[in-house]
Amino acid sequence: MSEEGYPSSAWDNTDGSDVHHSSHSHQPYPRAPQTQAPPFSSAAGDVPPTPTKSVSPHRSSAESPTRPSTSKWRESTLPPPRAEPAEHATVTDTATLVEQSFDENVLRALCDLDCGVPLLLDRIKQSMISCREASVFFKKRAMLEEEYGRSLQKLAKTTSDTYAMNDGKAGSYVNAWQSSMKMHETMAETRLRFAQRLNEMSEELSTLAKEVDKNRKQTKELAGRYERALQESEAATEKCKNRFDITAEELERLLLQKEGESVRDNVLQGRSPGGVGGKRAIGKAVAKGGLLLKGKNPGNIQRQEDDIRARMSRESDAYRKAVTDTQAIRQEYFNFQLPRILRALKECVDEIDLGTQYHLSRYAFLFESIVLSDATTLSPTDENIPGLKSIIESIDNRTDFKTYMQNYAFTHGGAHARGPRRDGPREEGFLPPIPTINPHAAGSPSTSNSQMPDKGRPTFGVDLAEQMARDDVDVPPIMVKCCEAIEKYGMFSQGVYRVGGTMSKVARLKEKLDRDLDSVSLDADEWSSDISNVTSVLKLWLRELPDPLLTFGLHNGFLDAARNENERLRHIRLHERVNDLPDPNYSALKYFMGHLHRIVLHEAHNAMSVQNLAIVFGPTLFGQSQANGQMNGMADASLQNKAIETILEHYTDIFVDEGDT
Repeated sequence: MSEEGYPSSAWDNTDGSDVHHSSHSHQPYPRAPQTQAPPFSSAAGDVPPTPTKSVSPHRSSAESPTRPSTSKWRESTLPPPRAEPAEHATVTDTATLVEQSFDENVLRALCDLDCGVPLLLDRIKQSMISCREASVFFKKRAMLEEEYGRSLQKLAKTTSDTYAMNDGKAGSYVNAWQSSMKMHETMAETRLRFAQRLNEMSEELSTLAKEVDKNRKQTKELAGRYERALQESEAATEKCKNRFDITAEELERLLLQKEGESVRDNVLQGRSPGGVGGKRAIGKAVAKGGLLLKGKNPGNIQRQEDDIRARMSRESDAYRKAVTDTQAIRQEYFNFQLPRILRALKECVDEIDLGTQYHLSRYAFLFESIVLSDATTLSPTDENIPGLKSIIESIDNRTDFKTYMQNYAFTHGGAHARGPRRDGPREEGFLPPIPTINPHAAGSPSTSNSQMPDKGRPTFGVDLAEQMARDDVDVPPIMVKCCEAIEKYGMFSQGVYRVGGTMSKVARLKEKLDRDLDSVSLDADEWSSDISNVTSVLKLWLRELPDPLLTFGLHNGFLDAARNENERLRHIRLHERVNDLPDPNYSALKYFMGHLHRIVLHEAHNAMSVQNLAIVFGPTLFGQSQANGQMNGMADASLQNKAIETILEHYTDIFVDEGDT
C-alpha cells in the first residue's frame, strides 16, 4: 500500500524525511503486501474480527490476522529469484533494505524485539558516556604532557645558559653536557607535539558525542510520533468497535422484543463484555431506542428496527474502515518506519563506538611512538647517531685534565709561579735532582750510581710533532705498528674499525704501548686473535692527540671546503687544506689515508666502504674544535664526515705523485 493511501491525520509530520541524522542515503525498506480486510455485512452475526487494544505498538495482534508473518516479511527482504515484469521494475529497484556493509542479521534481530528502540537508545547513552570520559582523559593527559614538556624545555635551556656563564669544566665534558641538554630540549618538543595531538583528539571526541546525542534525540522524537500515531489509530478502532457492539446489542434486544420475549437484563449483561460497562451500554441503548417506553406496536418496532439496522450499517462501515486504516498504519510502522529508525539508531551506535575506538587506538599508537622516541634518543639503534649514553661515555677526564694542566701551567707558571724554589746554587743549600733509576740495570755496578735514560716513550696524549721529533721519524711508530698489524690480521675482518674491542683489553694494550712501544708484539695471539682491540687503541691514540691530526687551526677551513656542493671544487679545496697541514700532520695523514685506502680495496670482505670509514674517523681526525669560546659539539659531524670521505675517495690525486706510481 502506498503512503497516499494512509489517513493524513494519522501520519501528520511523520514522513520518512524526518530521519535526517544519518549521513548516508539508504533505500527504504519494502512494505509487506497489503491485504484488505474481509467485507462486513450488515447482518448481526457478521461481526468483524475483534482487535486487542494495546498501550504501545506490539508485534502480534488479533486485530490484524491478515498481516504477513515475520518469516514472510523476511522473505520479502531477499532479492527476487527471477526477473520482475517491466511494470514492477521501479518497485524492485527501490526495494533494497540496507547497504551491503550493514549487518542485516543484527537489524532483523532488533526488528523482532519489542524493545528494539529503547535498547538502542540506552546503548547510545552508554556509548556517549564512554566517549565523553575518553575525551576528558585525553584533555587532562594533554595538560600534563604540555606542562611536562614546557618545564623540561625551560629546565634544559636554563641549565645550558647557566653553565655557559659559569666557569665549569671544559674539554670533552662541556661537549657532552651541552649535547645532552639539546637532547632534552628535543624530548620536550616531542612531548609538546604529543600534547597537541591529545587536545585535537579530545575535541574530536567531544564533537562526536554532541552530534550523536543530537541525532539520538531527533530519532527518539520521530519514533515517538510514529508510536503515538499508531496508538491513536488503535484507540479510534476500539471506539468504533464499542459503538458497533452497542448497536448490535440494541438490535438483538429489539428482535427479542419483536418476538414477544421478555427482556432479561442478566442475560444481556452476561453477553455484554465489561460487566458494569455492559449494563451502562444497555441502559444507553434502551434510553435511546425507547423500547421500554414504547409499546409493542408492530409499526413502532419495525421503524425502530430499520433505524437500528441503518445505524448498525454505518457503525460497521466505520469499524471496517478503522480496522483497515489501523492495519495499514501498523504495517507501515513495523515494515518500513521501524526498520529505518532502528537502522538510524544502530548507525549512531556504530559511529560513536568506532570513533571512540579509533581515537583510543590512535592514542595507544602515539603513546608508544613517544616512548620509543625517548628510548631511541637515549640509545639509538643506529650506531652512527650519538645517543645520550654514548655522549656521556665520550667524556675523557684524563685528556681534559692534561689539557687543563697544560693551559694552567702556561697561564700561571713561569715567573708568576708561587711556591718554594726548585733549583738554585748548591752553596745556598739546593741539592741536585735525584737521578732516575733503571730497574733493569740495577745489578750493574758501573751504572748503579749514574742517571739512566728511561726507555719508555709515552705516546698517548703527546703532541704529534713532539713524538716525531723525539723519535726522529716521518710517521709515528705507534701508527705504523698498529696499521701493519691491522692489515696483516684484520683486512678480511667483517666491520673492521666499526666493531669496538673489549674495554679491559684495550686499556691494558694502551698501557703497554705507552710504557714501552718496542716491547709489545702485536703478532701475539692475545692481540692478533681479536684485531678490534688494536683498532680501538689506534682510534684512542688519534682522539687523545692534544691537537688533532687535521689541527684546530685548519678546522674551519676543512669544513668550508666540505660545504661545496660541486664535487670537483670540493676536491680541490680540500686538497689545498691538506697541503696547508704542518709537515708532521701531513706525513701522518698521508700514511693513514693510504692504510684506509687499502682497507677500502677489500670492501667486499670487510664491508667497510668509504662512507663507513668516513663516519668512523670524521670526529676522530677533526677532534673537538673550539671557536669563539664555545664548543661546536656535534653540529659539524656531517661536514667532517664529508671531508674525510672526499679525501679518501681522491687519495691517489691528493697524496700519490705520478712518479711514485
